[in-house]
Amino acid sequence: MTLISALEDLQGTTLCAIAGCLRKLEYVAGLRKQGGTYTHWGLVRVHGEGTAEKALAQAHRALLSDVLSTPLRSLEKDVEQSSELAGVPAKLYLEQLSGANSKLMPPSPGAGSARHLSSVLQALSSLLTHRTSRAIPRA
Repeated sequence: MTLISALEDLQGTTLCAIAGCLRKLEYVAGLRKQGGTYTHWGLVRVHGEGTAEKALAQAHRALLSDVLSTPLRSLEKDVEQSSELAGVPAKLYLEQLSGANSKLMPPSPGAGSARHLSSVLQALSSLLTHRTSRAIPRA
């Protein structure tokens, strides 16, 4: 049996099954309870509560960093794929993410991260709106 860290386990089993960096960020943020602690039954069962908590917080910070460092063009494709998987229009998906902006933030995210994410989501929404308005033929 190969021993792997809780973070490697999370990345190799759970997160690799989720398409798109926005969906991954959304998923890990959703594992965070009201009090700020994370819960993931399988990870806790295998690695213990403290180790699982640490791995989830580390993954959350890394996923936020990935989103903030991904070019907008790639994120635009990610939004299309993620919204399709969520079963909602891309515009609504972005609105939901924007509304959950504070929940998407990991603990101690770093100065400016919340504003940066908000700007990225706003830019994506503007790109989507602009692209949609150009696609409508004018009479």
